[in-house]
Amino acid sequence: MRMKKTYHRLLATGFMVLCSSVVMGQPKVEMLPFGDMDQWVNREIKESGIIGGNTKNVYAVGPTQTISGAKVYKNLGGSPWATSNVMAKVAGVVKTNTSVFPEKRGEGYCARLDTRMESVKVFGLVDITVLAAGSMFLGSVHEPIKGTKNPQKMLQCGIPFTKRPIALQFDYKVKMSDRENRIRATGFSKITDVAGKDFPAAILLLQKRWEDKEGNVYAKRIGTMVVRYYATTDWHNNATYEILYGDITGHPDYKPHMMRLQVEERYTTNSKGESVPIQEVAWGDKDDQPTDMILQFTSSHGGAYIGSPGNSLWIDNVKLVY
Repeated sequence: MRMKKTYHRLLATGFMVLCSSVVMGQPKVEMLPFGDMDQWVNREIKESGIIGGNTKNVYAVGPTQTISGAKVYKNLGGSPWATSNVMAKVAGVVKTNTSVFPEKRGEGYCARLDTRMESVKVFGLVDITVLAAGSMFLGSVHEPIKGTKNPQKMLQCGIPFTKRPIALQFDYKVKMSDRENRIRATGFSKITDVAGKDFPAAILLLQKRWEDKEGNVYAKRIGTMVVRYYATTDWHNNATYEILYGDITGHPDYKPHMMRLQVEERYTTNSKGESVPIQEVAWGDKDDQPTDMILQFTSSHGGAYIGSPGNSLWIDNVKLVY
């Protein structure tokens, strides 16, 4: 009889624990598509003969395959990821940039994002040196790149997204340049110093977007997660960063670099097929439902053509926590 009562008590306790778990909810972790960084497209592109005619490997996150030839790339296999790896055609010269690389990690791969200098020098035709930060983000690139002016306009920034995750989770490793100041190299102007150290960063923004009759796209900021890395470090697994909702300027975790709604101009394609800036005009209510998610990892935080060669950021296993 005692054993029977003990069994019933254990059964009741187990049932209560189960009910408590269902009622209170347990965090659910979902890997983003291709977020394990184990599948890569290898684009083999032969650059123009006038700059050497070498065949370069230009990598994209997507179903494992090799594509040969100077072909415009569009996201494959449902991959939501784009990178700063691109094919450019400037003054008729085909040139590539690769600053994001697959790197072996354990049984699979991770992504390595490097800040580096990239040059094209053709006597009497072009002489371009740019600083290229390694960047990967949710969205796509409008290839081929035709110049260095307004590079953000060549990006489709963000993907449709209506959920409300509580955190972003991923594995990372950092290597910092020893430069105290950054440099700015746009391609056609003089290379100059920019005050301040260069920091790798991860940025997640949830937005509620709408379009007016002229095709302008506006947004309210619904969710924010911005983190910068200030020191070289080995792998940190399952690093988890809370997503803050609504106007976060009074939140205890608020940082000055989260202040401005429009940190840098980001673009999207409107209903007319035009690339237009996303005009972030206000903080949204903390209970609003987003329409789009921006997620970016970068080896340099300062925007296009600004950074410190030698910075690197490794990323793996990108997940959302609910």
